[in-house]
Amino acid sequence: QVQLVESGGGLVQAGGSLRLSCAASGRTFSSYAMGWFRQAPGKEREFIACISWSGGDTYYADSMKGRFTISRDNAENTVSLQMNSLKPEDTAVYYCAANRYYSDFGRRPYKCDYWGQGTQVTVSS
Repeated sequence: QVQLVESGGGLVQAGGSLRLSCAASGRTFSSYAMGWFRQAPGKEREFIACISWSGGDTYYADSMKGRFTISRDNAENTVSLQMNSLKPEDTAVYYCAANRYYSDFGRRPYKCDYWGQGTQVTVSS
């Protein structure tokens, strides 16, 4: 069982940066691949990025490359998402997720094993 709690969301002006964190409970965090998703009002959930259990492999949605960076700290049981050059269209609820296997983010990206509750990010113009 893995419980995920996101933090770091808030209101930021366009062009600014935010760093989201996801704290995981459970001793098995380091064996899970982790990912970030977002969902804007009236839109479907959107995949952002994922990272393997070791942190050695990462994958980004094409539209997220260059501005977003995923990382993890297995000693601290956290996964982070650094977001730069934010735009109003980045406004959404951001979720972290865990999958037992890294490949599951490709096979079934929206059916992750565990989800956090989400954190709101609002980018003003």
